[in-house]
Amino acid sequence: MKQRIAIIVTILVIAFIGLPASHAQSVWVEAEAFSDLGGWCIDQQFMDQMGSPYLLAHGWGNRVADASTEIIIPKAGIYNVYVRTYNWTSTWSAKLGPGRFQIIIDGKRVGAQVGGEGDRWMWQMAGRTRMKAGCVTIRLHDLTGFDGRCDAILISRDIDPRKMDDASLHRIRRQLTGIYGEAVKTRQYDFCVVGGGVAGMCAAVAAARLGCRVALVQDRPVLGGPNSSEIQIAIGGKIEIGQNAGLGRMLREFAYSHPNHEQVVTPWEDARKDSFIRAERNIDYLSGYHATSVEKAGNVIKSVIATNVCSGKEIRISAPLFADCTGDATIGYLAGADYHMGREGRAEFGESLAPPVADSIVLGSTVKWQAEDTGYKCQFPLFEYGLNIDDKSCKPVMQGDWNWEYGMLQDQVADAERIRDYALLTIYSNWSWLKNRSRWRDDFSQRHLTWVGYVLGKRESRRLLGDYILSQQDIDKNLYHEDGTCCTTWSIDLHLPDSDNMRLFPHEPFLAYAIHRPIYPYPIPYRCLYSRNVENLFMAGRDISATHVAFASTRVMCTTAMMGEVVGMAASICRHDSLLPRQVYQQRLPQLRTLMRRGTGHKSLPQMTFEFYQSLDHPRAE
Repeated sequence: MKQRIAIIVTILVIAFIGLPASHAQSVWVEAEAFSDLGGWCIDQQFMDQMGSPYLLAHGWGNRVADASTEIIIPKAGIYNVYVRTYNWTSTWSAKLGPGRFQIIIDGKRVGAQVGGEGDRWMWQMAGRTRMKAGCVTIRLHDLTGFDGRCDAILISRDIDPRKMDDASLHRIRRQLTGIYGEAVKTRQYDFCVVGGGVAGMCAAVAAARLGCRVALVQDRPVLGGPNSSEIQIAIGGKIEIGQNAGLGRMLREFAYSHPNHEQVVTPWEDARKDSFIRAERNIDYLSGYHATSVEKAGNVIKSVIATNVCSGKEIRISAPLFADCTGDATIGYLAGADYHMGREGRAEFGESLAPPVADSIVLGSTVKWQAEDTGYKCQFPLFEYGLNIDDKSCKPVMQGDWNWEYGMLQDQVADAERIRDYALLTIYSNWSWLKNRSRWRDDFSQRHLTWVGYVLGKRESRRLLGDYILSQQDIDKNLYHEDGTCCTTWSIDLHLPDSDNMRLFPHEPFLAYAIHRPIYPYPIPYRCLYSRNVENLFMAGRDISATHVAFASTRVMCTTAMMGEVVGMAASICRHDSLLPRQVYQQRLPQLRTLMRRGTGHKSLPQMTFEFYQSLDHPRAE
């Protein structure tokens, strides 16, 4: 009933904002706003590239349940039904794509399948259908379970989105969905943290416990980033060591130790993280909001505009201090912060592990997957879309671990959807070959694919530059810094494309190997945790100020969690004394040291260890 009232109100709003009368008989449906998602997933990972989230039929070869919602048709008649979708395998194959689905309105199939044609995100006509006036039910009916995707549906008599430019479509979208002209509400805080991975969680909680009113902005339905059930990466590193041994105790409150590199992060662990954040009275947890733009005055961020992933409505979050814990350094990038991406040349910082000449290679992303032995024969569809898998190139394994790593030779931000889709292509192609054509097919006849991720587990993209850039020299020489913060224990863990896989797939390798350099534990300088040119911006996580080589040691989650705790402490000092991040280094280091030695985690919980390798002589990669 509430949804019907909202749709009617939207139609009335349209009448008053001057939408042409013919267009007022059109209906625009954002797929992510469906009231019942069924088995479809909301995928917002690529909002910055394509402008909106979309629904994904991610069933790893099993059809997912229909998504459905109710809409109001203003007038009876014959309507054209258009769908914005994408044939995601078109990059590698000219065949009809696997991500096909149908539109069903009031139980009646509308025209042809969509999602299997085209080579980009585009509008496709599903068909024409006679529709009654009033409330009708529209459904997305998956046909394959292989990641069909729907961004939006337009039902119209006179608008043909295939013939319109993006600006015109954007204007019509805002009008038809009722977003047009809506005032953006402003919320005021002491500190705004963008990104709900472990770094963002710890930054928000540390600041909140020290008296700050905090906004935590997270665009996924669960917290933890890679350490969530969506991505399945166990936490690694050590906590509570060195001079600032109070740092890291907070992890005991929400994290779970996975011995022997076990990689099953359960929904129970997601719930524990959620409870950890919601228990803090000083945190306003803005779940399902994606930061899309930044408002500045000079070199100071005044506010962040965040868009609700489901409704498309925007809010303005204003604060004197911000922390970029997004991983991709999204807030810093939008604010014009200095950053670097790729590998520095060897001479730039005197790093022996750097390449002779700077390049754009980065550590890649992982999409994990798992299979199990069912004890009975089970089928998997043939999946052959341009990847040349054979007995020589396939991997006869039951899971994809960290070394299934994608996009090391590509832009992890601009090419993110392609990188994720290539991950899916390799997983499905490899499993299909094993099940249907390989010499091991009898061995795999009772094995069933039980889970495939769809959210990228990213390692590296943009790194924001601070007043100090951590490098290999700092680590190798164990240089003393008076502003040392959390102690880092992870080796310099660099990844490169696996040579055999690179030979078989020279343009897009999908397996990696690790090069480890043992280290002596060292503290990260505080000056690496704030921007050198955006005055009120902190950073914590994989986007801190470090070279590619040094980042390979700082990037694991125990370390990033402690970074976040330091940033939250520094933010509380800034709030209390009306300072900016740099001034904490210049004027309040003793106070920050006191907080770091004390920590903000509860002291009553038992000690935990998160290091999932036993020695630096034979470390496990992440």
